[in-house]
This record gives sequence, structure tokens and C-alpha cells, in this order.
Amino acid sequence: MNPYEIRKLFPILDQEVNGQPLVYLDSAATSQKPAAVIEAIEQYYRGYNSNVHRGVHTLGTKATDAYEGAREKVRKFINASSTEEIIFTRGTTTSLNTVARSYGGANVKEGDEIVISYMEHHSNIIPWQQLAKEKGAVLKYIPLQEDGTISLDDVRATITDATKIVSIMQVSNVLGVINPVKEIAKIAHEHNAVMVVDGAQSTPHLKVDVRDLDCDFFAFSGHKMVGPTGIGVLYGKKELLEKMEPIEFGGEMIDFVGLYESTWKELPWKFEGGTPIIAGAIGMGAAIDFLEEIGLDHIERHEHKLAAYAMEKMSAIEGLTIYGPKDSEKRAGVVTFNMNDVHPHDVATVLDADGIAVRAGHHCAQPLMKWLDVSSTARASFYLYNTEEDIDKLVSGLVKTKEYFSNVF
Repeated sequence: MNPYEIRKLFPILDQEVNGQPLVYLDSAATSQKPAAVIEAIEQYYRGYNSNVHRGVHTLGTKATDAYEGAREKVRKFINASSTEEIIFTRGTTTSLNTVARSYGGANVKEGDEIVISYMEHHSNIIPWQQLAKEKGAVLKYIPLQEDGTISLDDVRATITDATKIVSIMQVSNVLGVINPVKEIAKIAHEHNAVMVVDGAQSTPHLKVDVRDLDCDFFAFSGHKMVGPTGIGVLYGKKELLEKMEPIEFGGEMIDFVGLYESTWKELPWKFEGGTPIIAGAIGMGAAIDFLEEIGLDHIERHEHKLAAYAMEKMSAIEGLTIYGPKDSEKRAGVVTFNMNDVHPHDVATVLDADGIAVRAGHHCAQPLMKWLDVSSTARASFYLYNTEEDIDKLVSGLVKTKEYFSNVF
């Protein structure tokens, strides 16, 4: 299926913005949703809306089957060993915080090291900052190469026997860099550290196999992979999750509650306190069905092609700086850039007037902005529904932006 046919499956893309056909280049922030996902959520609310697990009536049984069926789809999608290792959360942020507060709270002590990188999203920085402050641990950063990539030599130099946790994003939301998390996990394990992977930007775009990566924890969100907002996943190795304590307490996650003591359900439910995100999980299951029908290998190839095409066309614009590796095979479908003397917000505003949606700002990566020596950037991010024609419109819009501000100044 070509991207023009795929585009027709997304109702929101069939519209005009400011009198121009919508060119949506902000999928790294959130992807659009195909009709199949929207309809799956609507069918739940129209046909079998009910709480899950404890009800024995027909609607409750149907809702429970759909909710737990979605968990099995996630398990297969990332090749986890068991559904016990799949915890539904509100998103990547909640998943990472769960690891930091539960695993980190029990296993990190004063003087221990936590290792991350300069390119991390704030969601993969702040939980570790807070844990380090609370425990008196040391937060260390793997340095970046000139093109924004990570060298395994630097990984080996940064991780020591004092390191207890290594947490790295698999794909950068700014640079598009695809990090060697499998190799980093091997180095972490040589020092008896656990490996946490932020998969928010990788899971929608390339095939993830958590057993092949041998990561200990893996976090991702539904809304970046054509699913609904408010739903995410924390994968954890069963032997680690079994030893961890929940961080939210209430209904659904309990086995027995007495006046002064309570016990928890088995995995994965002990981490899913309260009424779960039922519609979100069902929508995420539909999103997985959709992506697998298209094929993750096809999506990855398509995005590499778009990234290469975009960098070739954008590099021809004088005064435009592109960040990250020049080799499109080393990056996902993200191109972050700045135009000389034009603020990224102004670039995005002019592009929006032509119906072109890009992101501008620090992209929740302020340490990386500091490393790049900029305050903010503009970012175009591509997905399975984008085309080379979209990029041609972006390039034309950037040329127009440059000409406009040249005349203004």
C-alpha cells in the first residue's frame, strides 16, 4: 500500500488548513489516527462499555476480553515472553516514572550511579534527577559525538561497577538518531546494571523485539503509533516486576484488604490501580493491528527514504542548518533544523499559513538544546502517511519563509 492510499485511511488528513491542503509533519509529537482505531474506540463506547475483570455480566465479559486481548497484542508486537510483563500505563512518562520510583526506589542507594545521555527527553531525565537527589546517587551523562550519535567507547567509559541503572531512548525525538540500545544493554549487564529503554519514538517506526534487545524495561506510548492518547505500556522482565512494589494503590490492584494490611494481585494487575484505561487499550490494540497490516519493515524503509529526500532538498536552502547525522540510515523520519536569523516559532507560523504543520521549541530536550548551542529548533517529522510531495511543499514553504524575512530585515 503506497502512502497516498494510506493517507486516505486517516480522516483528519482530508481537510484544508488556512485554505491549503493539510501537510502534517508533526507525528513525533503525536500521530494521526486511522478510521479503524477511531471506530474501535467508538464501538466500545456504543456497544459494550463496561468496567473490566470483576463483572460477570455480558458487557463486562466482552470488555474484559477486549482489554486483555489488547495486552496480548502488545505482547506479540514487542515479542515479550508473557502478558504478565505488559503493564498498561498513561504513557511513556508514567512508565519511566514507575521504574524510577518502584525499582529505583528499592535498589538505588547513596553513591550509586544512574547513566543517561544528553539527548534524552525530559521524561527520561527528570525521574532520574529526582531519584538521584532522593537517594544521594550520582547522575551521569554519556557524551555525544559531533553528529549527535553515541559512541560505544563513551558508553564503556561512562558505565562502571557503581552504575545501577542505564536509561536511553532508542530513537531521539530531536536528532532522529537510532541508538545502539542492544549493545548498550550488553555493556550495562556486564556491570550488573539494569537497562531501561525509552521507546516512545522507536516503537511506531521500526520493529521492536524486547527479548532481542535484552532490555530490562521498555516504555512507549499509544498516541505516537496511531493509537489514542492517554495509554502507554511498561514492559519489564517478569523476575524484576515480581520483586517491585506498586506505586499506586486502590481498586483493581488488590488481592485482599484488611483494616491494617493489604496484599496485591499478581502481575500485571498489581501495577494497574483503579479503573484501567479500557478504551485506550482497545484503541491501542486496533492501532497494532493497523501497523502490522501495513508492516513495520515497510514503514521503516519508507521513513528512511523520506528522511534522505528531505535532507537532500533542505540542504540546498542556503542558511538552513540541519542537526543530527547526515546518513539517513542512522536516523528515523525526523529532520530538525534552524534557519539563520529566523526564530523557529516564526518559521512554524509562516508554514502554518500554508497548511504545513511542524513543531517549534525545545522539544522537551533542553539539555540537548544546550549541547547544540541553540535555545530552540524547528522539527519536521514524518510517518507512514507522508509523501515526497509533502516534503516538496515544506521546502517551498521554507524558501518562502526565508524570502519573507529577508525582505523584512
